[in-house]
Amino acid sequence: MATAELTYAVRSIRRNVRRTFLSVLGIAIGCSLLLIVESFNRGKNELFARAGAESGTGHLRVTPAGWRVKRDPRMRLAAPEEALRRARALPGVAVAAPRIRAQALLAMGTHVVPVELTGVDPAAELLAYRYARKVTAGRWLDPGDAGTLAIGRAIADRLGVELGDELLATTVGRSGRIESAMLRVVGIVTTGSEELDLTVSHAPLADLERLTGLGGLGEVTLMLSDWRSFDAARAALQGRIGSGDEVLTWPELAPDFVGHMKQDTDTSRLVTAIILLVVLIGVASAQLASVLERRREFAVLSALGMHGVRLVRVVLAEGVALGLVGALGGLALGGPLAWLLAHRGVDFTRLLGRSYAFGGTVIDPIVYGDFGAWILPETFLVAVVATTLASLYPAWFAARSDPAQALRVAQ
Repeated sequence: MATAELTYAVRSIRRNVRRTFLSVLGIAIGCSLLLIVESFNRGKNELFARAGAESGTGHLRVTPAGWRVKRDPRMRLAAPEEALRRARALPGVAVAAPRIRAQALLAMGTHVVPVELTGVDPAAELLAYRYARKVTAGRWLDPGDAGTLAIGRAIADRLGVELGDELLATTVGRSGRIESAMLRVVGIVTTGSEELDLTVSHAPLADLERLTGLGGLGEVTLMLSDWRSFDAARAALQGRIGSGDEVLTWPELAPDFVGHMKQDTDTSRLVTAIILLVVLIGVASAQLASVLERRREFAVLSALGMHGVRLVRVVLAEGVALGLVGALGGLALGGPLAWLLAHRGVDFTRLLGRSYAFGGTVIDPIVYGDFGAWILPETFLVAVVATTLASLYPAWFAARSDPAQALRVAQ
């Protein structure tokens, strides 16, 4: 953009301080609102993704080929040791947890509860499974445990058992025969949801291998340092494991939960779009009013040779300048609020209770925003793009004005 047009645009902004102040204030308020909404949305998505993954789904899961269709817990990985080793060596993997699953019955006297019994590595599961950290009675499984079991509070209540009681676990073995084993309850987990309590029944891997008569692993569940990188991580890991196994992402493993997230994200985007539209309308109105007030001025400039594209540049330069200053104001207004949102969060406990279920997952009621380097470029980009778009029509109007008619109207 030519220096003359830019210089004239800056002088025009400085001439009418009140109008400039109101325009900048509107842009700053709009940018600060967008900044806070975006921070909240990013933090909320992080919360939902982490809660869903840590509830047993994981960000990635290595499964036997065809498991996604059959969902048969008796299926085993073709190369379990290689899959576990490759998964743990993959960059960006926080933890890789091996698991075995079996449909079983837990019985105490005449009371019986059907469960999906999960065989786990206690140390890895403590990092990968959030409910392992919600043991309210007893303890979680320890490495080297044998014949032990951790169950949800709802299972314990239905069976009428307490810590130290032994449960009879029954399942169908490898040859189709009924197999059973006695497992001692060492921990009781309370998730905050009876439905989810019924899904917690974990035993050491070796115990479940003996019970089912099936060796090897049924799956390897991966937790990533950055949940957004699951597509790249899947592509990298799929090329390292054998053809008899496949890597699934958490949207493929929990489509219902991802659908809930997408619906919530779409609603948030609609709110963001409405805020942006209000900013655009406000800036466009201010710019158009400025052009209408200065018709005689533009007529004189046009008569002196600054017409057409050069007048458009002047008006656009004014919009860009307002956008830059408005972005600084938006950072000054919204930055501290976004920082507080990221460090203190928004507590929905009074509205939702201490926890609530969302898509079959317990979500913590405190939502923390996201505060990072993305704030600077996004704020300036939104402000400059919004003011440039809002200035297009006023710029076109100024360029299309007839100098002679504008001077007659002004007189």
